[in-house]
Amino acid sequence: MSIPAGSVEAAGPPVDLIILGGEVVNDGLRHHATVCITGERITHVVLPGGPLPAKHAGTRVIDATDQLVVPGGVDPHTHINMSIGEWTTRDDYASATRAALHGGTTTVVDFAIPVAGERPVDVVRERQQMATEGYCDAALHGCVVTWDATTYDQLVEMADLGVRTIKLFTTYRDVLMASDSTVLRVMEALSQIDGMAVVHAEANHLIEAQEAQLLTSSGLDACHHAQTRTELAELDAVERVLSIAEHLDVPVYFVHQSTEEAVGAVRAARARGVDAYSETCPHYLSLDAGAYKSAAPELFVCCPPLRPRETVDGLRRATLAFDVHTIGSDHCCYSTGQKELLRDDVRAMPAGLPGVETRLPVAYTELVAEGGLPVERFVALVAANPARLNGLYPRKGVIAPGSDADIAVLDVSTPRVVRAQELHMETDYSPYEGRTLLGWPSFVVARGEVVVYEGELTAEPGRGRALEAAPCFSNGRLC
Repeated sequence: MSIPAGSVEAAGPPVDLIILGGEVVNDGLRHHATVCITGERITHVVLPGGPLPAKHAGTRVIDATDQLVVPGGVDPHTHINMSIGEWTTRDDYASATRAALHGGTTTVVDFAIPVAGERPVDVVRERQQMATEGYCDAALHGCVVTWDATTYDQLVEMADLGVRTIKLFTTYRDVLMASDSTVLRVMEALSQIDGMAVVHAEANHLIEAQEAQLLTSSGLDACHHAQTRTELAELDAVERVLSIAEHLDVPVYFVHQSTEEAVGAVRAARARGVDAYSETCPHYLSLDAGAYKSAAPELFVCCPPLRPRETVDGLRRATLAFDVHTIGSDHCCYSTGQKELLRDDVRAMPAGLPGVETRLPVAYTELVAEGGLPVERFVALVAANPARLNGLYPRKGVIAPGSDADIAVLDVSTPRVVRAQELHMETDYSPYEGRTLLGWPSFVVARGEVVVYEGELTAEPGRGRALEAAPCFSNGRLC
């Protein structure tokens, strides 16, 4: 498409890429505008009638007419090439980020989770190197399982490497679970280095008690998964961690919250002055525990589990009321073969769902198209807030001069049926198989390069960068 006749070119250096004809949407603002890019950065956002920058012979133009032009998605919760116990997810940085781009996400935040004998800071360094193998940029959360005499210095070193968010698990005994004393010590340390705890909150003692009861009655196969990890177990752990955060005056972020009650506990703590944040995931907003009555319940085993429909409806209400701050995919890319192998024992089978590619379309369909959420709030949930809370804003998560040219052009009028064989994740199934979704990207730009053009990948692996988070908290408050 050519520049509309009558457009005036402003003085200044010519631009490399122009996106015109679409509605530009940021957190809190939407308007028709033309986005101009030079190199890896956005240089101009021109309102209708305003002067456009000069072009050169190679300037590329993308027609975004009747489409939404949004910041490239920032997925705050992905597990790429993750090994937990005997299980390893099937993807690597190249395949996971390829799928992310096809879904409109241009930045992923992965986890550097140590196994026994590994130092957390060494895993961070290894993961930062792995990130350069991807198609798009990646940041990291660190992780601490056990506190020892070296942990504080490692946390300082991780902060120097640009990793300021630290994952803590309150479940998975003898594998990932941090003791109460470790949780306390890590959160104390984070308060001193302007970091934030990122918490998987499920009360392990309640889970183990329920597992023991089921073992002697109905069993622990996949169809009973939801009964092993109850809503009470999630709420109990959230409230205990909130009490520590309030006592220490340290920020805390809860991943994959699955109930309105858990989100409500965070909301109540915020009203008391606690700097606390809620993340949920597309599967908790769209799928329900009825999936565990299907012919293949193992394909839906995730932690926390899918909830009853009334709980899903309550979580959607909380999200539509702006009580949820981010939407992460919690992407765990296992195959049906891996899922089936130990389907009779949910304590041992791999838990998690593939979702980095479907995060934006599911969230758009559930919340905007069907729930009436303003599209500006959608952008906040999937891009702006994840960037803010991970020290990446305004480099990521916003369409503005000076920001990285990470942009997704979303076709919100053409429905597409989910077929696993047509997706790009390294798995053979999707929990959304057969569902009709809106909001798929037709074009994706990552750091100024058109990486998806009319739905086809046009980039090469190895262009990804390991992002270093800037300090986003000061004295326990979001900057």
